[in-house]
Amino acid sequence: MAIGSYRGPLAESHRGFVNVVVFVVFVAAWLLVGLGTGLWLAHRGFDPKWTAIAVALGPLFVPIAFERAAERPRRTAPRRGTAHQAAGGTRVLVGVDGSADSEQALDTVLRLLGSRCVEVLVAEVVPYDATDDSAHELIDAAAQRLARTAALVADVPVRRAVLAGPPAEALSRFAEEEGVDLLVVARGGRGLSHRLPGRVAEDLVRHARVPVLVVEPL
Repeated sequence: MAIGSYRGPLAESHRGFVNVVVFVVFVAAWLLVGLGTGLWLAHRGFDPKWTAIAVALGPLFVPIAFERAAERPRRTAPRRGTAHQAAGGTRVLVGVDGSADSEQALDTVLRLLGSRCVEVLVAEVVPYDATDDSAHELIDAAAQRLARTAALVADVPVRRAVLAGPPAEALSRFAEEEGVDLLVVARGGRGLSHRLPGRVAEDLVRHARVPVLVVEPL
């Protein structure tokens, strides 16, 4: 028997160990790519449920994510209330979600500005996927929350809008389109920050082209 041709138990064991390591590394890389892609898509304004699909598909989900992420923030429902071009006062956009924190943000800015506040826009942001639902359940629920929030405002004209997209980008874009003087959000909240907690306010402070007021929860 030629030297070097022997394949004993030790060599077989080593080869098996290498195969296991390669398999584990492959699976880990697959899952990490999927998880990272799913979280990135959630940050781009899509339902976090996509993350589970992304983890399962791994790298195969990457082109799907890029295709969907090409969408831009948009208004999903007509603005409610009469457009009011105010002069000599402050027009405010408040990002709300029906939570106590967002209502506190609205109350805070109204108390701070007082009679200088001449118009309030309240807007809630839903995932892009909400627009694919023929029943519009998420959009209708957001519209109802906005109606309840708007009812809390007295003596100031109020308009309401449901937006779709990444929360920070959607609010920032809407603020520019409406030409508001101040954009207000709560640090916490249920809807605006549930996808990536803590990121919405920070992203607005860094990137919004209008002044941003972040209200800390009590």
